[in-house]
Amino acid sequence: MLKKLILAALFAALGIVGTARAQTQPPYGPPIGLAAAQRAAAAAIAAAQKNKFVPYSVAVVDSGGNLVLFERMDNGQYGSIQIAIGKARSALRFKRPTKVFDELLGKGRTAILGLHGIVPSEGGVPLVSGSQIIGAIGASSGSPQQDGIVAAAGAATVK
Repeated sequence: MLKKLILAALFAALGIVGTARAQTQPPYGPPIGLAAAQRAAAAAIAAAQKNKFVPYSVAVVDSGGNLVLFERMDNGQYGSIQIAIGKARSALRFKRPTKVFDELLGKGRTAILGLHGIVPSEGGVPLVSGSQIIGAIGASSGSPQQDGIVAAAGAATVK
């Protein structure tokens, strides 16, 4: 209950109360399995290759935020490793794509930068199976829009 109140206050302070109220976020479910995580990561990497994006880093976390799978394409930059993991965890913890925080930051909501666990850059997407969040995927290496395309391709494999 306290956690819900804290999140409500956080969203109110950030000006996303309408978004939080308008959408009922799905509950956390059982953790994503390795096979599903592998499919999601493979689809994300395939999207990066198909679109001729730079070598990518892709992370999949389970519904508890634990790393299930990480892949870095050959010659991928080392700096993207923790960013991909951070995007996945941010999308999971806040039950929304990290693009939401990127957009808020673009509107001048700089308070986001001081919040623990938020990566305000596109490329983190919750993984929803049925009506439950079973994990999240994070992608990093290209532009924010490219990261979003790569992560969305991986998320599309989870049903």
